[in-house]
Amino acid sequence: MSTARPSDLGRLKKGLSTGEKYFARCYLAGADLRELDLSQLQLARADLTGSDLFQVNLFGADLSAAELGGCNLTRADLSHSTLDGARMVGAHLMWARLVEASLIETNLLKANLSHADLRRARIEANLEGANLIGATLVFADLSRAFLWGANLEGANLCEANLSSAKLRRANLRNADLRGANLTGADLTGAELHGARLDPGQLERVAALT
Repeated sequence: MSTARPSDLGRLKKGLSTGEKYFARCYLAGADLRELDLSQLQLARADLTGSDLFQVNLFGADLSAAELGGCNLTRADLSHSTLDGARMVGAHLMWARLVEASLIETNLLKANLSHADLRRARIEANLEGANLIGATLVFADLSRAFLWGANLEGANLCEANLSSAKLRRANLRNADLRGANLTGADLTGAELHGARLDPGQLERVAALT
């Protein structure tokens, strides 16, 4: 008979008090980590599934290949963090800061990033069905991002790189796309009513109707 894996929460809190930074592969599923300072920590491949990370400071943390499905990262600071390969399906990132974060091959399927700050972030990620209402994506690199059915209503995408991005059936109502690179982007069935665009900006997209 298998037994549940014990949490590493005690080890984490003890380590934080002594300045320890290495917590790779630690098990923190369902843990209450609200408002903790986890900046610059090594949390690669950590299991944080369903954990409460409300307003946590994860500035510069390494969360490569971490399990973050369904966790609460509302108002968390993930600026300059590494989330490459992380699994964040259904995660809650409302009003989170991800300035210059790296999200390469990150799975954000149906995640809620409404009003998140993703300025200059590198986002070659799966964002199918994600909520990005009112998100700030100025100068973000979304080249080759998968955004089928994503809700980007009112998002600020000024100067963003959307080259070769997959935006089929995405909602871009009232989004600001001025200066964005749309070369090769797939906008088939996308909603662009009220979107702010530069003259001729849609001429280089791969598909639109």
